[in-house]
Amino acid sequence: MSSIPFRRSAPSRPRTSTSLPTTTWLPASDEPNVAPIPGAVLPAWALDKIRTDFVGRSDDRPAPLLRIAIRDTAPGMDARIPATPFTTPAGHGDTDNRLFILVAELHPDTLLAANHSPVDAAQPPSAPEDGWPGFFHRAHRLLPHDGLLLLATRQRRQLGRLTDPLGTLIANARTAGFRYLQHIVVVYGRPADDRLVPAPPPDASRGVAHCDLIALSSITHA
Repeated sequence: MSSIPFRRSAPSRPRTSTSLPTTTWLPASDEPNVAPIPGAVLPAWALDKIRTDFVGRSDDRPAPLLRIAIRDTAPGMDARIPATPFTTPAGHGDTDNRLFILVAELHPDTLLAANHSPVDAAQPPSAPEDGWPGFFHRAHRLLPHDGLLLLATRQRRQLGRLTDPLGTLIANARTAGFRYLQHIVVVYGRPADDRLVPAPPPDASRGVAHCDLIALSSITHA
């Protein structure tokens, strides 16, 4: 895979009531692991960036968050979702670890189920509800007002064509009571002068050298 030119973009500013322009995140030039581990979507450096730069926290006071990995949307999906909490270490100032940020990594294989139409806003799903509409309603109930839901996913090839489920996912999220904030492109690659050398994980589809991070804010009314 050949190198491609890139342009650095301005830092994110998530705390706003209006959507922000699409931006690109690149790893530091000395970052040893630019791609995620097999089975994951977000690289570790991007998760660190969410906890500091994205939410306006310093490197020694990273924001707490809950990271979940969704690998299927079959009935009972909640019981199969692994969850990893990231807390603010003791002795690093504010240690309020109440859930404010939920990072959901959507495995590309689960996106085949994202083609379902969004549910009617006047008819929220009854619990337990499976599939993407039910997931977004449960996430909305879990987060406080103005809490952040970040969806991390990447395209996959299906019948030789790259899928693009973002529109359907965002529509379901809005129906559940989330406001779209920003689309962030997280690059799997190494900066080299004015070019970018792709370094995708081994389980990525051919030609996919980034993942998509969608930032959503929980609101009282959709």
